[in-house]
Amino acid sequence: MGKVKGFKEFVRIDEKYLPVRNRLKNYNEFTLDVKKSELESQSARCMDCGVPFCHSGCPLGNMIPDFNDLVYNKKWEDALEVLHSTNNFPEFTGRLCPAPCEASCVLGIIDPPVSIELIEKNIIEEGFKNGWIKPIKPKNKTGKKVAIIGSGPAGLASSQQLNSVGHNVTVFERDNKIGGLLRYGIPDFKLEKNIIDRRVNILKKEGIKFKCNVDVGKDISIEELQNKFDAILISTGSTKKRSLDIPGSYLHGIEQAMDFLTHNNKFVDKQINAHLDRYNAKDKDIIVIGGGDTGSDCIGTSNRHGARSVINFELSHKPGKNRDSSNPWPYWPFTLKTTSSHQEGVTREWSILTKKFIGDKYNNIIGLETVNVEVDKVTGRFTEIPNSSKTWNCDMVILALGFTGPDETLPNLLNIDMNNRGNISSNSDYQTIKNNIFTAGDCRRGQSLIVWAISEGREAAYHIDKFLMGTSTLPQKNSLGDL
Repeated sequence: MGKVKGFKEFVRIDEKYLPVRNRLKNYNEFTLDVKKSELESQSARCMDCGVPFCHSGCPLGNMIPDFNDLVYNKKWEDALEVLHSTNNFPEFTGRLCPAPCEASCVLGIIDPPVSIELIEKNIIEEGFKNGWIKPIKPKNKTGKKVAIIGSGPAGLASSQQLNSVGHNVTVFERDNKIGGLLRYGIPDFKLEKNIIDRRVNILKKEGIKFKCNVDVGKDISIEELQNKFDAILISTGSTKKRSLDIPGSYLHGIEQAMDFLTHNNKFVDKQINAHLDRYNAKDKDIIVIGGGDTGSDCIGTSNRHGARSVINFELSHKPGKNRDSSNPWPYWPFTLKTTSSHQEGVTREWSILTKKFIGDKYNNIIGLETVNVEVDKVTGRFTEIPNSSKTWNCDMVILALGFTGPDETLPNLLNIDMNNRGNISSNSDYQTIKNNIFTAGDCRRGQSLIVWAISEGREAAYHIDKFLMGTSTLPQKNSLGDL
């Protein structure tokens, strides 16, 4: 798709940012606008590759060559229609997805891949700017009622799909605003919360009901829920935080990443007036343990607080800049990734294992002890390198170690099973042991990407609709991940 030899004519461009000194002054998004003409040229780089591996690389099965060709031909509104046919919320994925589609782009074998995520983000923003995105109310109502518990990307995607075929959908959220992880876990400098509000307002106009500050099982009984609704979807995410069970883990100043980020997001949103000292990185020496996206978000947030220093520990070894023979295309590349937050100021330490937290007489964290590790080539396990112990000074430690699964309170109240991975058990139809209760997103598949959550929500909606009506007209991915 695109221009036949466009990949030879145009070089890849990446999203550009405001200078660090400017963007650290606030929590606003700091990406710079790209000219439409430049984006149309980028779309021209999409090859007529025969087998578009980007389809299978994308968990949503986005029809990437199709919308690239339409952008190249200046048919932006048509491109939006194609994009929306598989992705309910491109404004989220266009900002937050690590773009596995680009990793599997055929052009990426020999050249930098097509700037798919940048094009996607600008298609949706062009749609909002021109008023092309309007509420679409269902033509007919089925009379069926569906309760969705959790308003993260899986719950929101499922709610829109089910509403579109005429079901009465109510979304229950235990926090005071809609969005789940999108609202409370992602910093504003990556996703300003008016972007969520913009979409939620459309969903409300389409007929979806949202009820915040409702903790199912407390504020509404399980009996009432089951009596009022024909089907229930659990999309509560993966919320059990992984910790470090080592000496000193009780010390003050050791904080979970999601607690730190949630507090900051509420501060930015003016839900709270001031930072609690425990979550304030200003003038502190910070150590972030965990090298993923959440750790990166903690680095960017700490720098905006005015941290004196930020160090990031990663257990794995430092990846190379290029793929090696064990990591061929089109698989996800395990290469060195430097995020915008890393660029803002951090010391990255690799192959390092924390052994002990050190406190003062008041039980405040003042440092920690580490050893360097290497991977045993036979067992694949980390082994400690002798005589590599080191002591680090710090005022605050942030644990960005991921999650082990969903909270079990709700599944227990509903008498549904958990699997051996600690997630809510379901069959291939997203159905739990109770045939009118379904599950989707991180609480089903484990901690994963936002794009996977949207995909799960869409797939669950198909199966809920089929359960309620006997058949469904909603789209469903096939075994290859395509529509």
